[in-house]
Amino acid sequence: MAVFKQKILWIGIVIVMVVLIVFGVAMMGSVLGTKPKDLPVALVVLDQPADLPTGGALAVGEMIQEKLMGNTQLPIAWKTVGSEEEARAGLDEHEYYGALIIPANLSSSLLSLASSAPQPATVQVIANEGMNMQAATVVKQVLGQAMKGVGLELSKQLLVQLGQQTGGQVQVSVAQALLTPFEVQEESVHPVGGNNASGSAPGLLTQIMWMGSLVTAMILFLTNQKTKVAVARRLSIKAIQTATGLIIVGAASGFLVWMAKSWYGMELSHVVDTWLILWLGGAVFFLIQSTLLNWIGYPAMGILVLLMFFSMPVLNMAPEFLSQTTQDWIYSWTPLRFVSGGLREVMYFGGLDSVGSNATVLWAISVGFVVVLMASSLKRIKARVGATITESTTASSN
Repeated sequence: MAVFKQKILWIGIVIVMVVLIVFGVAMMGSVLGTKPKDLPVALVVLDQPADLPTGGALAVGEMIQEKLMGNTQLPIAWKTVGSEEEARAGLDEHEYYGALIIPANLSSSLLSLASSAPQPATVQVIANEGMNMQAATVVKQVLGQAMKGVGLELSKQLLVQLGQQTGGQVQVSVAQALLTPFEVQEESVHPVGGNNASGSAPGLLTQIMWMGSLVTAMILFLTNQKTKVAVARRLSIKAIQTATGLIIVGAASGFLVWMAKSWYGMELSHVVDTWLILWLGGAVFFLIQSTLLNWIGYPAMGILVLLMFFSMPVLNMAPEFLSQTTQDWIYSWTPLRFVSGGLREVMYFGGLDSVGSNATVLWAISVGFVVVLMASSLKRIKARVGATITESTTASSN
């Protein structure tokens, strides 16, 4: 019973609970229960209405567009575009997770099914895997199911119309053709390649680079703590150590890319570009970590560890899957997601030429933290000067 009277036991239990709560929120709170919503998808309706034998026109494309855009249950935010080329350009520019292409001959092809010369119709579903594999899979499944439902409804309407025209007599071959009025052709663009953890490779590389940069920052911080130099040389020493860290991070990022490709067979179409963007990301990590360590000291390690654990679950998720709270409080600002996004653009969209705002943000962060890191040397100078003045005053009084 004496054990239960010890305060340290109860304090330890409270600490354990706090740790579980914090890491539970970090690892589970932001991702469990997530569901896709408002996934941007391009809709291209090229269909031209076809004249019916009984008069009027059959406009299948317009009907499909109305049904899809009126279905609020779909987790899709439709973006109507004028051509397939425009839709594909948007896929290349990371604007859409997918696209649905309604061909120009859809209505006429459906009418031809009841003739002696049927023309098969094909609807295209394009999934943008490189943008996000999980979101692309959802888009592919949702559009496939939606078009299947539209096809069944069209079959019923066409059979009814044809039965009215023929007095209820419909040939078996025609009826069978109408059961599948059009085919759905699936296509994937910007594929993630082999051994890329189903498109999660950018997030994995980002996490590993964060740890490598953290070790580098910690080693150089400890080295700096043990270095005894004159006050006037503090700034130059800080600059040298920062440059050394950036060089180490560059070598580490190159080794990481080589290891992923050579040891684990990761398919990389742009090896050098991947190394360069990963070096930039590692440099940003190193500068952030070094700045916090130099200004705060050892307590900064707790902040950096928490930052990593809160960021990890969202790196490989599309923002449309996350709650608004997670988007605002974690995804919108964590530096890890900018590195992961930059890697995704380089690895799956054509190298450095495809890098967008992620690289700009990373460069801005690196410049800002270089300034703040260099300013930490002034903090040490001020402390040293204060100590020197105190010692001089004490000596004079004696």
